[in-house]
Amino acid sequence: MKRYTTVDAYIIGHPEWQAELELLRDLILRNKQLNEEVKWGAPICTLNGKNVIGIGAFKSYVGLWFHQGVFLGDPAGVLINAQEGKTKALRQWRFNSIDEIDVTLVEKYVAEAVQNQLAGKEIKPERQVEQEFPAELTELLDADKQLAKQFAALTPYKQKEYAEYISSAKRAETKQSRLEKIKPMILKGIGLNDKYR
Repeated sequence: MKRYTTVDAYIIGHPEWQAELELLRDLILRNKQLNEEVKWGAPICTLNGKNVIGIGAFKSYVGLWFHQGVFLGDPAGVLINAQEGKTKALRQWRFNSIDEIDVTLVEKYVAEAVQNQLAGKEIKPERQVEQEFPAELTELLDADKQLAKQFAALTPYKQKEYAEYISSAKRAETKQSRLEKIKPMILKGIGLNDKYR
């Protein structure tokens, strides 16, 4: 997925959805309290530094992402939770063509999202539980300070991948061979599955 640095570049980069993206952008920016930015390579509008609404283009639809959409009244029943069971606050509104974009309704949802943000309505992400590492990995890190330093510099997600990789081995010999395999990867700052990303 290409990472764009400007909203204009994002829109130009999706010619099949250009009209829809331009219309959605215009409708959101009619609310003068919002600031337009690019985060994660896509357009997002913020208020007082908080993410409020994002715009995205995909193969079969364009969509609005309301970052605290769980608090929207949704009288038209258009919002969906794209990752049921994972996403608590984020809600999407998908459009398959420009004809599906109801200007008045979008403006109402944007206005309500702004009011909710001003009112401080927010579900904060849950703090991650402290990661436990297998004893074999801990021993390896304790014995090699440079390796421990490089491991600490990895993202928690990458650390978890390595921990699960070692933990999932049934035999001590397999754990040992896996530890030898991951050592150079950690020293290079590479995640276990980076080559597949």
